[in-house]
Amino acid sequence: MKTKNNLTKGMAILGSALIWFPILAPFLLGAASFLSEGRFRLDYLMPAELFPSVLVGSGLLLWAALRARARQRLIAWGLGLAIGTLFGGQGLAVVTGLASGRTQPEGWAFALVLATLVLYSLTLIGMGVGGVLLAIDLFKAPRAPVDGL
Repeated sequence: MKTKNNLTKGMAILGSALIWFPILAPFLLGAASFLSEGRFRLDYLMPAELFPSVLVGSGLLLWAALRARARQRLIAWGLGLAIGTLFGGQGLAVVTGLASGRTQPEGWAFALVLATLVLYSLTLIGMGVGGVLLAIDLFKAPRAPVDGL
């Protein structure tokens, strides 16, 4: 690892937090709804709606990974896959008529669009794990070389 200064560490921490936010927010708001109303409500579209947070967070993570020369592929592939699945799912929703309401949310078209949302969310989890691992790598103390081995 080349660069382990405070800027790189800060970018890794902030980027990881911004990646995890869209995944955790629906569950936290659902728990708040449960405590106030007695009903657990989960907005499964929220990770897609919070894509700007993902974009900024993944940019910070990718920049930190490039500076540290660690976990670059995991974060870059995650960003590409997240963009592809999100916009691919939105394109499928438009083509099938789900986005306009012309088609009822049921059947194979709805399942296909939901599958892209699930893949998008799983990709965010993978990038979030990559960001946490990058931050852990950045905070590790350097190992001293062992003499005689």
